[in-house]
Amino acid sequence: MTKAPAMPCRRLLLTASLAALAAGTAPWLTACGFHLRRPPEFAFRSIYVDMPASSTLGAELKRQLASAGLQVITDAAEKNRAQVILQALQDSRERSVVGLNAAGQVREYQLRVRFGFRLVTPAGHVALPDAEILREIDQSYSESAALSKEAEAEMLYQSMQSDVVQQALERIAAIQLPASGQQAGQ
Repeated sequence: MTKAPAMPCRRLLLTASLAALAAGTAPWLTACGFHLRRPPEFAFRSIYVDMPASSTLGAELKRQLASAGLQVITDAAEKNRAQVILQALQDSRERSVVGLNAAGQVREYQLRVRFGFRLVTPAGHVALPDAEILREIDQSYSESAALSKEAEAEMLYQSMQSDVVQQALERIAAIQLPASGQQAGQ
């Protein structure tokens, strides 16, 4: 009969031990440089994204830039008001066969999202030279599950696209504009 009250005590002791362990390791995490992901900080306040309106990657990039606190100029006639102009050089989704089964049917695809871009000031100064971000992933394929595999491919493309946008934001945030380049767009 004494074992029944001992279970809550063990649970309480375990909970207290885990809480003490978590409290004891928190300062070590910050000391090693661990920080939660924050929105990037940019050296400019306004940007024009030169990408087709039909681009899903361009739409997501504009959303992320706006949520980071930048003024995203959408009118091409006013792009000279922006401090920097992001020029898309390439925005593509690719799919290639990487594996076949014994009957010659597709067994595996490789999906790719490729984004090439550069950042310039309205005066023509290149702030970030031509850069390319490539994400790729392999996807198994089965003819009997073609519809579900197409839906899976679309989800994989969306995930890779989000990753490409995050990497592009990090590269854009890393640039430093010269003082004259910042004043030219204001």
